[in-house]
Amino acid sequence: LHLVALNLPFSGDMRADFQCFQQAQLAGLTSTYRAFLSSHLQDLATVVRKTDRYHLPVVNLKGETLFNNWESIFNGNGGQFNIHVPIYSFDGRNVMTDPSWPQKVIWHGSTANGIRLVSNYCEAWHTADIGALGQASPLKTGKLLDQKVYSCSNRFIVLCIENSFVS
Repeated sequence: LHLVALNLPFSGDMRADFQCFQQAQLAGLTSTYRAFLSSHLQDLATVVRKTDRYHLPVVNLKGETLFNNWESIFNGNGGQFNIHVPIYSFDGRNVMTDPSWPQKVIWHGSTANGIRLVSNYCEAWHTADIGALGQASPLKTGKLLDQKVYSCSNRFIVLCIENSFVS
């Protein structure tokens, strides 16, 4: 399952699932991609199909392993990953080093176990209001689900996950 970033940072007002779908198609990827975000309809932990959560590794755009499987992201350790394995955008840039993402922080709106935090997900990702709050994770922590709260006016990295494996 590929974990890929959108080509630009976004504030808390985003159509993330649509952006993931559109950018994956433009990049020539044939699988379905969903935002790595909890939403008003779904917890982050359940975005990937049940049948694909345990046996497939989560990899970057170049096939390098970030996680042994989807479930391992949500074991309570905050989604710890090797920070020496880059996360790439759909257009192939390393979000950890590229200046297009000045703040190396990813939105997620979730607890460390991937459950939605309705008080901290930018009103279901529909507002960039400076007074609204969103849960996010600084990548320098080496965790995708670190528990930090930011104003929804910030423009952060948005990740997309291939939510079903197509061989």
